[in-house]
Amino acid sequence: MNAVLIVYATVDGHTKKISFSLARSFQTFGFTTQVVSVEKLTGADIQAASHIIIGASIRYGRHHKLVYELIEKYRKALVQKNAAFFSVNLVARKPEKRDPYTNPYTKKFLQEVHWRPACAAVFAGRLNYRIYSFWDKHMIRFIMWITHGPTDPTTDIEFTDWPQVEAFAQTVAQLNKNS
Repeated sequence: MNAVLIVYATVDGHTKKISFSLARSFQTFGFTTQVVSVEKLTGADIQAASHIIIGASIRYGRHHKLVYELIEKYRKALVQKNAAFFSVNLVARKPEKRDPYTNPYTKKFLQEVHWRPACAAVFAGRLNYRIYSFWDKHMIRFIMWITHGPTDPTTDIEFTDWPQVEAFAQTVAQLNKNS
């Protein structure tokens, strides 16, 4: 069975976009795919999948709480099915922060959940001030100012390295073909 389940947690939709991009890649590799939001995930989804990928974005330094709960609840299945993980955050706009072992959010997350995915990646996200609430816009601009990122309130930049996303898909597909 080559059924890949991609579970995502997103705030502004970019992690969902990356998840569907991964699904298209897996389909070209001969896998069937299901992409589902962590809020709508069921135990049946987990059982039906032969391979699982979890993707989560960062907001204010944390991944979505349901991702923590997902890993806790389905830890055994995640290990059995060689589950992979990817994080999406703006710190990864800096190339040296695109590795799970150098990205502070991903390092912290993996330590907190006491889970070691079979494969992990960090992708840079999208910065779009126009869609943020008043509070988020000002907080994110402040964070960008501190980290020397874009602060113009009209900024809309997709920092995602799409070839990196494709390379992750290839790595995970190869890992799962060998299992």
